[in-house]
Amino acid sequence: MKPKMKLAVAAVMATTFSAPMLEAATAYNTLTGEAPVVVAHRGASGYLPEETLGGYELAMKMGADYIEPDVQMTADGQLVAMHDSTLTRTTNVADLFAARDGSYKVSDFTLEEIKSLTVKPTGALSAPDSTYAGFTPSMADPYKVPTLSEVLDLLTEYNTANGTEIGIYPESKTPYNSPQNQAIVATLKDKGYDEPSDKVILQSFVRESIIEMGEALIDQGVSASLAQLGGVRLVDGVYGVSGSDGFFSLAEIADIADGVGVSAGGITEEFITSAHDLGLIVHAYTFRPLSEEAAFAMIQPMLDWGLDGFFTDYTDFSRTVVDANAPSAVPLPAGLPLLFAGLGGLAMLRRRKAA
Repeated sequence: MKPKMKLAVAAVMATTFSAPMLEAATAYNTLTGEAPVVVAHRGASGYLPEETLGGYELAMKMGADYIEPDVQMTADGQLVAMHDSTLTRTTNVADLFAARDGSYKVSDFTLEEIKSLTVKPTGALSAPDSTYAGFTPSMADPYKVPTLSEVLDLLTEYNTANGTEIGIYPESKTPYNSPQNQAIVATLKDKGYDEPSDKVILQSFVRESIIEMGEALIDQGVSASLAQLGGVRLVDGVYGVSGSDGFFSLAEIADIADGVGVSAGGITEEFITSAHDLGLIVHAYTFRPLSEEAAFAMIQPMLDWGLDGFFTDYTDFSRTVVDANAPSAVPLPAGLPLLFAGLGGLAMLRRRKAA
């Protein structure tokens, strides 16, 4: 390059890189710097019958990072997805069976009996006929009570067909049930959910269940994270979580779990910071916004504090909030187009001189 050409290029570059730079991209304000996760609470439970294959499928289509089945054991030792300890609120059990010992406990019915039930829609934005505009479930009988195995099969099929990596977040329900805890881990292993890439988080309000499932993971060679559920409490200046079997400090929880799932009503920025200082992720439950505007009002402040994820009945509204917080792509320097234009002009000048 001739001296005059060198001087011209240097001048253009000096002009370019002395120009103002746009703000560089930043990471999410979470423990890992990764995006907060959207957990489909009992599936798309705001729109379709909760804890059903149809509801889980819609949630996945809406962009859930995890689906959450609550897990209970039937009278004959089978694991089913059901939140309540009884079948009364969400199914038509009273139309088909008489009460047993004055109630309709899940644990008093066999899998065959529970499979004869239909789950009813209960969400605030659900339709009485269990439909959602533009969505047709891919399976037969989408609103029957599914087993944990069936939920895992659906998840595998969906991820395989769509190239997604949606995880699963099962909860071992109260009260403490050792066979249930062991069976959850065994079912995960049986269905091939035993590697870190499978994105499994096990949760419970019962500390003893967390400990036992952690031991079962080791014994059965399964990789999964563990989360203690409960409410936020500050005792003598120490943050912790109150589950079904008492209060435990964050430091005590960090000895047995990887994170906490806590009621959104008690979360503070200081709590999240304290948990992060101990390497604990923080997930919050349960967000039920009935519009995108409401979702931003509920969720955004906690994302600003560094919340790592949350449970929601409305995957679509909540997905919008998380996506709106995505760090922007690193922009080009403001003067880079000028540099390219300048170099292009100099090249054209050389070509003209050569001609």
